[in-house]
Amino acid sequence: MNYLREKYVKEVSPALMKTLELTNVMQIPAIKKVVVNIGLGEAMDNPKALDAAVADLTAITGQKPVITKARKSIANFKLREGRAIGTSVTLRGDKMWAFLDRLMNIVLPRVRDFRGVSDESFDGRGNYTLGLREQIIFPEIEYDKVDKVRGMEITIVTSATSDDQALALLQMLGMPFRKD
Repeated sequence: MNYLREKYVKEVSPALMKTLELTNVMQIPAIKKVVVNIGLGEAMDNPKALDAAVADLTAITGQKPVITKARKSIANFKLREGRAIGTSVTLRGDKMWAFLDRLMNIVLPRVRDFRGVSDESFDGRGNYTLGLREQIIFPEIEYDKVDKVRGMEITIVTSATSDDQALALLQMLGMPFRKD
């Protein structure tokens, strides 16, 4: 069993039950999935950028990403419906716990001038989205083979009913939130 999952089962869930004053074990907030997404506006001009982003996401997550396509045409951006404009991976189970463990303990401390992540990036339903400016902070990416530095979004979807419950869950798991 993964370290972070073991910590959740043995320490975090009983502590959450006490602090949130929950009566049923099924009410305890849990992490359902993690979605990692790279949006590529440059893929319209440079189709090779999409291949590089797919290779990066595969190395980072250990799972082959899905190529996302534009849902509608937007004339101002010279975008046509059905054109490939990004990649996305949904992680569940053991891969999700392993990715979160690496994210919290290895990757985020490698960010330049890191003082913690914002606690205001919740969506109102208990889901947390984190934006990273560069993919080279992941240890799986070889710096010499990177053609361009790209950012990504990481969305942590929880079963929490409110942002406060999700914040308590992520804090107890070890997410380094900024102390303002």
